[in-house]
Amino acid sequence: MRELVEERAVEIGEYIVDNKATVRAAAKIFGISKSTVHNDVNSRLRKVNPQLYTQVRHVLDVNKEERHIRGGMATMEKYKRMKER
Repeated sequence: MRELVEERAVEIGEYIVDNKATVRAAAKIFGISKSTVHNDVNSRLRKVNPQLYTQVRHVLDVNKEERHIRGGMATMEKYKRMKER
């Protein structure tokens, strides 16, 4: 069982790096919760594959820095659609 969880952590890490994905997107693709994704990449992946963990951490840090911009864009689009109705 432990090996399956570690393999999942590596798969999630590779997905995040390859697609520059958010935690939410990775959770949706793998059918698990956001907290499980966090746990896998922060705890398990760090022990199993430190090099991949560093790459994942970089992508997630960039996503965190940009999230206020994405949120603002989503709000702008929402009100734009409302105005068009």
